Amino acid sequence: MARDPLAAVSALATPQNQPIPGRTDQVRNPAGGYVFGKDLWTKLEDFLILGTTGGTYYVGEDKLTADNAAVLFQAIAEDGPRVVRMLTDISTARPPRAPKQRPALFALAAAYAKGDADTRQAAKLALAKVARTTDHLAAFFGYYKNLGGKPTARGTAPTVGRSLRTALGSWFLTGAPDDVAFKACKARQRKTPQGEAFDLRDVLRIAHPVADDEQRKMLFGWIAGNVSDDEARDKLPTVDRFLTAKAVTSPAQAVDVVTTAKVPWEFLPDAVLKDPSVWEALIETVGMTALIRNLARMTRLGTLTPMAQATSRAVRRLTDREAILRARIHPMDAWLAMRVYASGQAQQNRRADRQTWRPVPAILDALEETYEAAFGTVEPSGKRLLVAVDSSGSMSGQWHGGVVTVGGSPIGAAYEVANAMAVMLARIEQGNVHVIDVDTSVHASKVTPRTNLREIASWRPSGGGTDLSLPFTWAAHEQMGVDGIVVFTDNETWAGRSHPTQALAAYRRTVNPDVRVVVAAMTAVGHTIGDPQDDGVLNVAGLDASLPLIVNGFVRS
Repeated sequence: MARDPLAAVSALATPQNQPIPGRTDQVRNPAGGYVFGKDLWTKLEDFLILGTTGGTYYVGEDKLTADNAAVLFQAIAEDGPRVVRMLTDISTARPPRAPKQRPALFALAAAYAKGDADTRQAAKLALAKVARTTDHLAAFFGYYKNLGGKPTARGTAPTVGRSLRTALGSWFLTGAPDDVAFKACKARQRKTPQGEAFDLRDVLRIAHPVADDEQRKMLFGWIAGNVSDDEARDKLPTVDRFLTAKAVTSPAQAVDVVTTAKVPWEFLPDAVLKDPSVWEALIETVGMTALIRNLARMTRLGTLTPMAQATSRAVRRLTDREAILRARIHPMDAWLAMRVYASGQAQQNRRADRQTWRPVPAILDALEETYEAAFGTVEPSGKRLLVAVDSSGSMSGQWHGGVVTVGGSPIGAAYEVANAMAVMLARIEQGNVHVIDVDTSVHASKVTPRTNLREIASWRPSGGGTDLSLPFTWAAHEQMGVDGIVVFTDNETWAGRSHPTQALAAYRRTVNPDVRVVVAAMTAVGHTIGDPQDDGVLNVAGLDASLPLIVNGFVRS
């Protein structure tokens, strides 16, 4: 009997290099497999969280940026106010959802440049919330010049109407006058993303905000250069502290104002901030987050050295459990700090000089204790989880965009980051987690609740192709009854004999019909293995510090 080719068509088991029969919402990924195309708003959310720096294994940085920019402009055209609401929610979330603020600032500038009247009104109200610092404002201004400016003989100039003037003015009118003075004193001048000079005095002259009280009027006059330092310091305590700090001419004077006047480190002249003794004094006065962020600088300058008193004091603060909990340091934040510090290098952008330092072992040990203490009040869900880490070649760091960077420091490949998240889940859930590696086969994972996070850096993915149906087929074969399955991946699956969603359906039929699935994307590629029509599947993206809590809450529900 002749073979009937129609008999090979199946909606229950379809090779991943073919679309599922009857599903019109699948797209072909760059690896050649068929996955579910994310809708416009999910793609936008991924971009706002992940950005496009570095590209992916299959897609270069330039194309990934162009694709995501197109998504943004389409979303603005469809519903600009919704774009502004989304970027504001992501930008202001606590704990942070996005590792970098630049995608949200770019989206806000695009909304202003390309949106309708309602969109511009929403953007105007959001500017002070999203652009919280002078650096943020400079980035927004630079992006807006590119998107909504006009060419001039010297480059580009912003097109400034009443709406933009009002928005820029809101930056100076939001918060108490002394709080605004603090932001201004921390950074009067910055660079735009294009490398152009940016000064708050110029912005103030463009915006012409009307002061609502005498103190704010004094601040505006001081920034504009129309009010003397003596007049401003009499009315604004922050300006007084700033001018006291700026009058410092020696490291000894800097140490004195830090210890007696509690002057913030950002107010001190750059020259004295290059002296190790100044940072030794600051160890006791900066906030916990600022301490963690400046460990590399203090090491590079020689403040933190093996067996030094300053190192002992820093270690004491980094291991103060109560202080860690008060500062709300998350385990993911502590791990990222440890990886940045351990990298021994940073380069903020391509134009900046590469900075290097030799990590002090005692500080690395202290950061591990910070990580341990940061679990603090995190409660387990009480549910059983299977965690699958994509260990295919595209998750490695052996290609141009394969290394995840934070603040210009390489912290590891996507595979390493995924394993770090898996360790945290295993730790939080206190033994109710089983972890596997997946490429075109299932491999035993080294992850346990007590895995030392330093050793993950030496782990390498198994490599090869990608079959992300395997977590579900393997769990069904093992009759492993779990409440949730978490998959860390770049979604570039292609090698399986059935689609992940088909394998999940089979697991639900044979083992647990109520299992919930979280697909955590490591890159903003615009597609996912998770069926968007399945209410039991959650698609998330990025190095979200609250991911363990998101998994916890979704599986509980």
